[in-house]
Amino acid sequence: MHDVLDPDSDRGRVYRSLVGHPHAPVGALAARVGLTEAVTTAVLEELAAEDIVVTTDPGSRAWEALPPAQVVEAMLQREATRRAALRQAGAELERLYRFARKDAGHYGALEVVEDIARVLAVSRQLQHSARHQVRVIDVPPYSGTADHYLDQETLQRGRMAAGVVYRTIYHGSVCQDPIAGPNMARMVEAGEQARTLDDPPMKLAISDDELAVVTLAADDHSGVVSLLIRPSGLFLALSNVFESLWRLAVPVSVAGNDAQIDARDRQILTMMASGATDDAIARRLGLGRRTVVRRVSTLLARLGATTRFQAGVQAARRGWL
Repeated sequence: MHDVLDPDSDRGRVYRSLVGHPHAPVGALAARVGLTEAVTTAVLEELAAEDIVVTTDPGSRAWEALPPAQVVEAMLQREATRRAALRQAGAELERLYRFARKDAGHYGALEVVEDIARVLAVSRQLQHSARHQVRVIDVPPYSGTADHYLDQETLQRGRMAAGVVYRTIYHGSVCQDPIAGPNMARMVEAGEQARTLDDPPMKLAISDDELAVVTLAADDHSGVVSLLIRPSGLFLALSNVFESLWRLAVPVSVAGNDAQIDARDRQILTMMASGATDDAIARRLGLGRRTVVRRVSTLLARLGATTRFQAGVQAARRGWL
């Protein structure tokens, strides 16, 4: 039905011609759109069956287009009905899919782990198997004991000594926790790349491009459930989520710095956040380009930012904008 709005299709040319030339007879319409009378008649009959055109005088074979707004609204309603039917069919198939696999405890790239001992074992194995990097989003509640954190520190120090890079996004409240806060400080001192975000959406750990583990509170009992995700579309989505949050998060080394900036740097930051180039900033503020480049570089370093967008986000969080 959508091709009625396409001026390059036969149906589109016929309908568009009728919109501009009401009550057109078939012969004149066919000549106007460059089709034979037989083809034009067939197209008109198709459009009439879809309530897009009507015949005004069967004897003279004259036709009229129904109002485009009415036609478009009918298209949208049909599309909405089609989408609803697709969603319903998809939901039914999803229920069947899950039911058929419920006894296996996993399907495809996803495995569910509910035993707490195995949840902890999976966390250790994820780190042991990493060859290049471990990415972590750490959110409350921080339920681990002091001994658990000490064991984790020992494991992490060993892996970092072996060349594995740790990048961790901590919840903004981590510094207030009496156990997790000092743990974070020691790991940062040992070489962990750490950032904070006000409210990360999940507890997540990713080993290279091989395994992701999402840990959630169990729905039907106390404790947690871990979802093990292996390379797949879902794994890629989680990896992208981490990288997006990493760009938005504030580096721990500067997160607590409340130093203020002067009015000129605030103007530069505001223009950076709006997407202005160094040349545009220089022209607007009457500064030399080299001066702007130097001040932008200094601001990025102070904010621990690698992009202008990230600098704008972090400056806003500090109240600089």
